[in-house]
Amino acid sequence: MNPLDTLRRQKLDTDTPVCETCGSRVAGLCRPLDIAALDEISSESDQMSMPARATVFREGDPAGRVFTLIDGTAKLTRLLPDGKQQVVGFRYAGDIIGYTTKDTYPFDAELLTDARLCRLDRKNLAGLLGRYPALEHRLLDLCVQELAATQEQLVTVGRRTAEARVAAFLMSLVAARRRRGAVGRLLEMPMTRADIADFLGLTLETVSRTLTSFRRRGWIREPAHQRVELINLNAISSLAEGTADDAA
Repeated sequence: MNPLDTLRRQKLDTDTPVCETCGSRVAGLCRPLDIAALDEISSESDQMSMPARATVFREGDPAGRVFTLIDGTAKLTRLLPDGKQQVVGFRYAGDIIGYTTKDTYPFDAELLTDARLCRLDRKNLAGLLGRYPALEHRLLDLCVQELAATQEQLVTVGRRTAEARVAAFLMSLVAARRRRGAVGRLLEMPMTRADIADFLGLTLETVSRTLTSFRRRGWIREPAHQRVELINLNAISSLAEGTADDAA
């Protein structure tokens, strides 16, 4: 049984202008569409609310649906041969989850926060792509962006120091906010440090030690749980890019 069928779900109010507030209008698949196209997508999709820690789908489930995060944050994980799970990515408001050419999902998708999602049958998406070339072009752009992000992650894990990896992760959160038109240096960080460590190929202790070091240098502060404020963005960016004069 699909996990969605066993979770508590709340159908969104049909009078709520979901498309007007969806992150996809700013940074996601629906950005280039006009009102008529949005209305058609809305009529063919379902919107729902799901709580934090809920599983949207699991690795190996039939990949019959594609999801967009209207708001919220999710993590993607894969099961390794030794039985451990590997965090392979994070997704934010406007991002697509579950688009694949395979018959089954290649990873688990778990919500890190309460979230609203737009669910579209894969066959319906194929029809929309045929009717709206702008939608097809946008999907290709997003696939290229994801490929570039994957390549950057390989560089981060394979070539950067531990401190540079953490700095690069913080900069990736900044970039995700900027894509969505957000300003300011206060970052929401709903993922655990263990999640970050797993994603970066580090230990939990190393991530904690590095963030503590950044605080002591005056580069960041943590004003509240799961929030990080970047005080010295230039220093963090330079460390992430390998141009810092002194990473110590």
